[in-house]
Amino acid sequence: MTVDLDTIMAWAKRNGFVYPGSDIYDGLANAWDMWPYGTLLKKNIEKLWWQEFQQKRDDMLALDAQIFMDSKVWKASGHLDDFSDPLIDCKNCNNRQRVDKMIEAIMEKLRKEKTDEQIQKDFSDMLGVDNLVPESWTHEQMLDAMDKLDINCPVCGANDWTEIREFKLMFETHQGVIKDESTKVYLRPETAQWIFVNFKNVLDTTRQQLPFGIAQTGKAFRNEITPGKFLFRPREFEQMEIEYFVKPWNEDERLEKWKDLSQKWWIETIGINPENIKFRQQDKDELAHYSTGTYDVEYNFPWGWDELQWVASRTDFDLNAHMEDSDTDLRYTDPYTGKKYTPYVIEPSWGLTRAVCAAMFDAYEDETYEDNRWNEKQRTVLHFDKKIAPIKFAIFPLSKKKDEIVDIAKEINQKLSQKYQCKLDMKGSIGKRYRRQDEIWTPFCITVDFDSIEDGSVTIRDRDSMKQIRVQPEELEEFMEDRQVV
Repeated sequence: MTVDLDTIMAWAKRNGFVYPGSDIYDGLANAWDMWPYGTLLKKNIEKLWWQEFQQKRDDMLALDAQIFMDSKVWKASGHLDDFSDPLIDCKNCNNRQRVDKMIEAIMEKLRKEKTDEQIQKDFSDMLGVDNLVPESWTHEQMLDAMDKLDINCPVCGANDWTEIREFKLMFETHQGVIKDESTKVYLRPETAQWIFVNFKNVLDTTRQQLPFGIAQTGKAFRNEITPGKFLFRPREFEQMEIEYFVKPWNEDERLEKWKDLSQKWWIETIGINPENIKFRQQDKDELAHYSTGTYDVEYNFPWGWDELQWVASRTDFDLNAHMEDSDTDLRYTDPYTGKKYTPYVIEPSWGLTRAVCAAMFDAYEDETYEDNRWNEKQRTVLHFDKKIAPIKFAIFPLSKKKDEIVDIAKEINQKLSQKYQCKLDMKGSIGKRYRRQDEIWTPFCITVDFDSIEDGSVTIRDRDSMKQIRVQPEELEEFMEDRQVV
């Protein structure tokens, strides 16, 4: 990974991918708006996900959930009692930090010099902990680590901390005109619970047989105390989530299958460099209390490996919890034996906002090349897969003063736009127009010149190789099919 976070943030704003939220009012902290090209990129990734995991499968249903849910849902799921972060305040400047994240930052620095096994031994000898997951430690162990690692306040440098307390992550509001406990609702912190709550409705209306899944995408909200890292950890984000219901006795097999399907999607469909992504199986100490096995899908960001997706076995925890609290039978009846049981669930959960973030890092390159006169030049180019490129074709009339050239360019743009996202660009020299499209990862540029008036042919230039070929308009369709432009 060669590009840093500041470079990507500057590039994204300069090229109309992502703007700071409420920008003209000095911005809202950790809020980001997807703008023209960022919106198209996100929608392309989401579209490919729907095609692969819902449209092409006969065992997958599509649903769309409300953001607000009855507070009883979050009580049953455990979010109201357990969904929180361990926080600590600096007594000198009142700066608030997540304890586990500060300890993890020390571990990340140690990984440049030591293996995880060596770090584990050091922490075991020093603190008596048996894993490298501070989130799973007790408050006493975290405070002991703060003291023995001599962790200072990142703002003022002092080393005088309060006790640790838990900070709830759900945004709270009220539904209706009266604000009391009966009207309290929460913005959903995840998109999964709605699927569990509606499991019976789905069974009753679709008569689906196991195994089958329910897929949805949508917004989620977490009042993170330490958001940041651009699109990686905002307070408002989007998820692509599947709850795949299976028979209890073959959950391990289904977990491995969904891990393999996810890996194939990231690498073959989205085009992520295999060297920048890994599937890490969680240790027993890391597992959520309801899980018997989980894979974290991690990307090699500039700050280190961090999570893009997870594939987890949630067992029957959620359905049983909602069945108990709602007094509603959410069991599945086997159509052949008549036996009733609670299905187990495999949950592949993707971060859509994080996928956009990883796509930007994975594609970016400041490239040195030689022009046709062997002069060394520089260009910023985004090399990502053409399937998710925001613009597929940019059409350049060589001269905007020549009506015939402009008319041909407009005609090509109108025709291609029926199927592909295109951009008609008439400003600046051809070289500058190429650079602009390279920087927003447009895979192909079509130039209409004076020869086009005579024979109708145009020049197509490839973004990655910068090679150019001459084709007739009627050959454009074949050109796109050969290169699998979608």
